[in-house]
Amino acid sequence: MSDTQSDLFEMRRLESLSNTIFGVAMTLLAYDLPKPNFAQMPGWADLAQTYSGRLAGLVLSFIIAGVFWISHHRRLARQPLGSRAVVLLNLFFLLSIVLLPVTNSLYSSYRLSSAVAVLYGLHLTVIASLNAWLWWLALGKGRHAEIVGAVFPIIVFVPGIVIAAFAPEYVQYFWMLGFGGLLARRFVREEQANAADEPL
Repeated sequence: MSDTQSDLFEMRRLESLSNTIFGVAMTLLAYDLPKPNFAQMPGWADLAQTYSGRLAGLVLSFIIAGVFWISHHRRLARQPLGSRAVVLLNLFFLLSIVLLPVTNSLYSSYRLSSAVAVLYGLHLTVIASLNAWLWWLALGKGRHAEIVGAVFPIIVFVPGIVIAAFAPEYVQYFWMLGFGGLLARRFVREEQANAADEPL
């Protein structure tokens, strides 16, 4: 191993840590679900009133965390070694995932508050931006399908912050457009495959 390689960090160690962090964070999303003591046997209306808003926030955050977990592991598989700066940036990315249950709890409890919705939107934007930055560092310049798929959620989350400020009751539906990054990645990949198959 050369001197340059000896200064690099084996990313599989980071993968073990990230599995634990994502697992704990995604589990803690459900921790804040209400555990009410109903005065009488609850009906469907009571259950809907108690859980509907919180479940919507939990499901949204769980899916977002799951999508970023998949992206994170695909990226680590392509980058077996990383510099100290890359490892540090990955740790900041994992910190943003650790904080997801906190902002999710706020958003689930006060989703009609514009301040809370904006805070949640800012948090999603930070997660997506760190993910896109890490993909760019892993793959370099160029129109890579993975980078396009990673940048797409940022394009959705940034205007989502503006919507959250003025119409927090509707912004969760707009945020779901961020999952279009999966389609964007597939579209670019197919486009590049077709271009490669075309005769010169």
